[in-house]
Amino acid sequence: MTEQKTTNSLCHLESDYNNGAHEAVLRRIVETNDERTQSYGDDRFSEHARQLIREACDAPEAQIWFLAGGTQTNATIIDCALQPYEGVLCAETAHINVHEAGAVEFTGHKVIALPSHEGKLHIKDIRDWLTAYFADDTAEHMVRPGMVYVTFPTELGTLYTDDELRAFYEVCREYDLFLYVDGARLAYGLAASKDVTLPLLAQLADIFYIGGTKCGALCGEAVVFPHGNAPSHMLSRIKRHGSLLAKSRVVGVQFEALFQPVGDTSLYLMIGQQAVSLAMRLRHIFAEQLGYKPFIDSPTNQQFYIIPNADLDRLRSYIGFEVWCPVDATHTACRFVTSWATTEKELVCRRFFKHDY
Repeated sequence: MTEQKTTNSLCHLESDYNNGAHEAVLRRIVETNDERTQSYGDDRFSEHARQLIREACDAPEAQIWFLAGGTQTNATIIDCALQPYEGVLCAETAHINVHEAGAVEFTGHKVIALPSHEGKLHIKDIRDWLTAYFADDTAEHMVRPGMVYVTFPTELGTLYTDDELRAFYEVCREYDLFLYVDGARLAYGLAASKDVTLPLLAQLADIFYIGGTKCGALCGEAVVFPHGNAPSHMLSRIKRHGSLLAKSRVVGVQFEALFQPVGDTSLYLMIGQQAVSLAMRLRHIFAEQLGYKPFIDSPTNQQFYIIPNADLDRLRSYIGFEVWCPVDATHTACRFVTSWATTEKELVCRRFFKHDY
């Protein structure tokens, strides 16, 4: 995929991490800036954020660590959880398989890619692979499966249902595997889902992380072991990977702001709802006003549409987006991403939405 640059900075829908941070997050950083605290996550802001996350997940025993970014988190946590001879099962389109420059495999763990169905793993493919592996007389000479990795939402903006996650949970229990959920865009997945919630994830996943970088924070991800099941000496393990933040408070403060209750919800969930609402507005404009066809049916903040090649140059004059892949000789699939920073005004006041092609 190729990011398309705009020269006039009119409307940027390239990604959900091409901006700064939500005003409330920045305000909380400034408010707490002069206070001296302990380092390495032992500060009061990080502890308060952990407590807020435990309450939001209905997981009082959860152990939580704050890391800097998604690739760092995946490589660190997968390596910490697995034995040296174990690998991780994922969809062939998964971030750890495609867009992390071999970070997981750099730690010594094989990424075992299974077929992708619009970005998703299917339980049948997992079961078929595990059945074949454990029936193989030479299995001891092969990389042993230790984890199933899924993203919520997927790289194509699709979602797993409650039933699908439960099926993954059951197969992981059957074969003694970890179920790990990458939540880089979790706020947007939760906003778009009809049946998956934070408490459900905490119930079914062995490990998951709550994405901050793409969901209103300057940087940072909150790794959750919801059942108090983290490996021993986790701080030392994180430190060994170079992933331990001396100023962990910088991430802790941001998650404190994101999970501070706002009525019966939180800023984190509100951010997701706003972005998904605007994505649906964008979807309507593309389909109804411009007549573009969807490349994939995504209910989240990532929208994929098939654009005539003749329209690409004019479109990128007014809007930033990513070219995803060619569809045919005259059409290209492109990705358009809303975020906490996207506004209604951006979507309705741009000339590229008018029928003047």
